[in-house]
Order: sequence, then C-alpha cells, then structure tokens
Amino acid sequence: MKFPGQRKSKHYFPVKNRDPLLAQLTQQPKPFSTYVCGIDQTLVDIEAKVEDELLARYGLPKGNSTLINDEQAHALYQELKDNEMISDEFAGGTIGNTVHNYSILADDRSVLFGVMSKSVEVGSYAYRYLCHTSSKVDLNYLQPVQGPIGRCFTLISECGERTFAISKGSMDKLTPDHIDKDVIQGGSALVLTAYLMRASGGDQITEAAMKAIEYAKEAEVPVVLTLGTRFLIEEDPEWWQNFITEHVTILAMNEDEGAALTGHNDPLLASEVALEWCDMVLTTAGPIGLYTAGYTDESLKRETVHTLLPGAIPEFNRYEFSRPTLKIDCENPLKVYAHISPYMGGPEKIRNTNGAGDGALSALLHDLAANTYHKTNVPGSSKHKRDGLCYSSFSQICKYANRVAYEVLAQHSPRLSRGLPEREDSLEESYWGR
Repeated sequence: MKFPGQRKSKHYFPVKNRDPLLAQLTQQPKPFSTYVCGIDQTLVDIEAKVEDELLARYGLPKGNSTLINDEQAHALYQELKDNEMISDEFAGGTIGNTVHNYSILADDRSVLFGVMSKSVEVGSYAYRYLCHTSSKVDLNYLQPVQGPIGRCFTLISECGERTFAISKGSMDKLTPDHIDKDVIQGGSALVLTAYLMRASGGDQITEAAMKAIEYAKEAEVPVVLTLGTRFLIEEDPEWWQNFITEHVTILAMNEDEGAALTGHNDPLLASEVALEWCDMVLTTAGPIGLYTAGYTDESLKRETVHTLLPGAIPEFNRYEFSRPTLKIDCENPLKVYAHISPYMGGPEKIRNTNGAGDGALSALLHDLAANTYHKTNVPGSSKHKRDGLCYSSFSQICKYANRVAYEVLAQHSPRLSRGLPEREDSLEESYWGR
C-alpha cells in the first residue's frame, strides 16, 4: 500500500522498512494487506452535446433527471453515435468511481459488488465499464446478469444546462446471496451510496446492501455512506437521519445534500448536526473547499498551529491536528472540525465536476485503510496506543482529499488514470508541509 498523501513521517511506512539488526533477531510475519469493499449500480456515463429539439423529441425535461427504458436508451444512443455527438464515454457509478480511485491512490486491492452482463461484446457498455476500471479493483464478485448494465446519458444543451436520461438496464438486479460475508468482514470499510436504497419492481439491490451492512456491523467494519443527490434525500430526510444513526460510521455529502438532510445551508453547521448521527463527516462545498468533522477524546486533542478560522462555530478548527476516533471509543468525546480551501484556488479550467466528491472520499478511505494496515503490521507503534478511526489528523485528511478532488476537476473523466505526482510541479509543493 502506498502512503496516503505526501509528507515526511517519523512512523515506518511502508512497514517493510524495518531496523535491519532487529530483523535478524526476530522472524517477521508476512505483511498483512487490506482492502475496502463497495456496492454499486454498475453503469456507463455517456456525455453528448445536443439541441433542445432532441430533448423534446425524447420527452426529456431540460435540466431534469428522467428514467428511460432499454428501447429508448438504445434509440438515443444510436442517434447520438450516428451523428457523432458523443464527446465522452466513461465507466461510472459513485461507488465504482470511489473504489477505482482508492485502488489508484493506494496501489492496492479493492472489491466491487454489483452486476455485469453475462455476455460481454467488444464495444458494448459492459466492455467499456471493464476497460475503464483499474486492474486493482477485484471484479470477481460481480453477479452475472442477462441484458445491459445501466446507462446514464448526460445531455448538454448549448446554454450549458445538463439533462440526464438514465436507463437502469440490469444494474439493480444484485441479490443478497451474491454478497460474500467473509470478504465484507475482512475489509477495512464498506462503502455504499444512497441510490442503493431506492430499488423497485422486484429488484433486490437494496436487500443486498442491507445484508452487507449486517455483515459489516457484525465484524465492526466501518460503514461509509455517500448521499449522491439532494433530490433523493429531501423526499424524506427523517428516514435518512434514522438510517444513518442506525447503520453509518462515516458520512460523505456535498453542501446541497447536507442542507436537505439537516436543514442547514452552512456546510459547517450541517456537518455538526450530522455528527449526532454518525462518527465522521466529509462535506464538499464546491468553491468554498471541503470540511471534515468528527470526534476525538478530550485527553488526545491536539491544537492546530494554523490560523484559527471564523465561522458559524467560532475558531472551529482549533483541534484539527487531532486524529478521528469513534465516538464510542472516547471517554470524553470532543467534536473536531477542519476546513481547507480549493487546492491552488481550483484548476484554471474545470473540465469536469462529476466525481470530485468521489475523489475526495477515496482519499479518506485510503487513509482509513492505511490505519488498519499500519496497526496490523506495526502493532507496537505509538500511533496505536489508543484506537483511531484513521491514520492521519483531520487537517491532513482535508489536504489529501482536497488534492485528489483537484486532480479530478482538472480532467474529463471522473476516474483517476494515475496516482498523485511524486513531486508537485508548482510552488505549492509546500502544501503538504503546512
């Protein structure tokens, strides 16, 4: 596993770099490897620039998200293809993006549960999905199904408005019996999206997700939920509040989803309220940057050396150098917050906003998995005298998540094709040492 982020550290990482004299005296166990698991609706994102006339002809309300059937999807795809209107086709899905990015960053294994077309033809949607997914992502647990996987058409009008047409295909056909208990319970985290909870028409992906959550909680594996869209949350925020309280360890959301869930437009206040239901929160807030929030024990709090920030909670980042801890593991739990503005002010040209939040979450997952990896391989480290949820501090996680989000914003695809550069090509290399 690669070290999360870029910084000098007094802790051994990777753990094979041990004292050579000590290594001669003791037999070292084989390094333990870790991974994260995710469950997703497997789909392909298809982006095209279109005229309003096409939207009207297919009955797609401009600016909205509409479900279409397989026949409509096929006809729409054929027309876009024939007229050479398609600009990009990517493997998609919130969790698919997240576990792919995790594997790129960590250079290590992740496991994806979902469905895949039984017959994969060259050039098909399923073929494109497999081609654009990292070889480090273990796809052996995908359930084979008849028919196509999901397709999400992003249709961009001349004015820049985006209209979404979604064809479910077989993406919700995952069944509970294809969730491997040992794999779930052997992972460092289970990652889910809110979209999994709205299956209908006899599809069982919701039951499959709940079975995975049951297995994870039984083995005390952290459950990570990303909210996905404010439209789904605002339908019944109370239901989601109860769901998070009962099942979720870490919550990832943007400012709109946070407002729908908590009623607070301020992302800091939304994060504070969400801490009543879970142990840690990652909130992305567009041009404002991003926030992390969570708990540490009063006896372990570490004060920042950075400028104290104003906000709805005065000087909220005072203890941002503390490490995240499960609330239940704190004798005297203290709420901790951290914030960071966009890396270098954001890219000069934002090529893609789809996937920046997934990138930020993948960085957090990398840090969480690194904690498990280091704790198992170097149990005597001072790092693990008290249990921590993550390897790094709130502040450092902010920096890492922020840097990965920047990398996604600066490219067309929502998925990373490479890890972060070994050296930053700017004066901002000092960013990691702040």
